[in-house]
Amino acid sequence: MTLRPSHPHPARRGPRIGVLGSYGGFNIGDEAILTCVLSCLRARRPDARLVVLSRNAEHTRAHHPDADEVVPWERVSRNHVLDVLPGLDLLVLGGGGILYDGEARRYLRLVRAAQTRRVPTFAYAVGAGPLTDAEDREAVRTVLAEMDDVVVRDEESRLVLEEVGLEREVAVTADPALLLAPEPFTEAMMRDEGIPSGTRLVGMSVREPGRAAEKLDEGDYHALLADVADFLVRRLDARVVFLPMERHDVRHAHAVLSHMTAPDQGRILHGDYSPGQVLGFMRHLDVAVGMRLHFVIFAALTGVPVLPLPYSGKVFDFARRLGAPALVGVAREQAGLLLAEVDRLWDEYPQRRDDLADRMTELSASARRTCERCGSLLDRIAAAREPGGAPAAGASAAAPGTAGGAPCREEPYRAEPRPLNA
Repeated sequence: MTLRPSHPHPARRGPRIGVLGSYGGFNIGDEAILTCVLSCLRARRPDARLVVLSRNAEHTRAHHPDADEVVPWERVSRNHVLDVLPGLDLLVLGGGGILYDGEARRYLRLVRAAQTRRVPTFAYAVGAGPLTDAEDREAVRTVLAEMDDVVVRDEESRLVLEEVGLEREVAVTADPALLLAPEPFTEAMMRDEGIPSGTRLVGMSVREPGRAAEKLDEGDYHALLADVADFLVRRLDARVVFLPMERHDVRHAHAVLSHMTAPDQGRILHGDYSPGQVLGFMRHLDVAVGMRLHFVIFAALTGVPVLPLPYSGKVFDFARRLGAPALVGVAREQAGLLLAEVDRLWDEYPQRRDDLADRMTELSASARRTCERCGSLLDRIAAAREPGGAPAAGASAAAPGTAGGAPCREEPYRAEPRPLNA
């Protein structure tokens, strides 16, 4: 049974579009992506009926009012989900990093099921890799070959698909969350989090070590990041605020805090915030150091000097496109190099601010191209189904300034950072 949306809409007569991804409140970055995908689709086809296939339907119903229907696809009968597919005019896969070992096959089974029911399919700025499992590689190679259009968010993903053996055109754009609009994060919200006003703030994002620190045990990894936090406290006379982008990040933030010599200068953001509010919080920061891709994206969107701590190819790729320094990994013997990069980031940022803004303008324009390609596919679908081959009423490009809709924006968000005083 399809769950009713939390905000009922009048009946819409346009195309019925499904959106499939890792949605349901597990990761702030994925929720930001869903916000912008839905905004794009609504801007391109205001009459569309948007159906989100979610891993946690209740969360999606409560947090995404642009969704007309929400269908759970985990821990439910396969037939329950398959019954939804024949009524779709288009199934959108993504965006986000969902094509990797152990997960790619799960998403692509549904895409293949849609294809067998003659439903057009579109890959919306997805991320790919690592892909070493034979079953996942085969699913990616065969299912993506039959999609109507495939768009990935970075060059790293395109190379992964090429290595897997996918033989087709693959467009490279940028992460959909680059079009997210900020929401206010007020002084009252800051007080509720116990964050004082009138002091420098450093944002940090930490996660499990993973491949970024594969030579460190977890304790050494936490101690190294605590060294970075302590350095920033001393160097900048600042407070450190940890921003969990997933709920598992909270444990690692607590562990880093416990290793700090000045734990009283650190806080962990505990509230349940929307992606736009997290982006709004970034306006309060003076510098950001982190591992999560969307933490880095949010910092760059806000014009905050950011040092990415890489844990995967997607972070390396974004750091390269941003022109930001990206260390090869996180290891004890690199502690001095890491601290030197933080120091240099602070000192050189005033000279790099304009370059960062220009690069973010280019990246946001690239993100908008995914929306444009999806809109073009919708127009072709409408034309094919209308007598005479003309697009159906309502099938048109988004009005100027609305690509991405209200929760997302046309131009990069630019906030004037506080003066940087060494």
